Amino acid sequence: MFVCICAAVTDTELRACIDAGARTLDDIEDACGAGTGCGTCLDHVDALLAAAHGPSQLADLSVSA
Repeated sequence: MFVCICAAVTDTELRACIDAGARTLDDIEDACGAGTGCGTCLDHVDALLAAAHGPSQLADLSVSA
């Protein structure tokens, strides 16, 4: 399944990047380009990172209305 449409990155590719050592959103962006376009995929990318490595980077961001 495509997670990042802008960079045509699948969930399998994201998991491979994480398995290869990506630990942050910046690492993912550098490794495969996911998250560098519109940003719609960032929640999903962050969830995969959190599942593999623990707390989410996005969890610390404030929510504005």
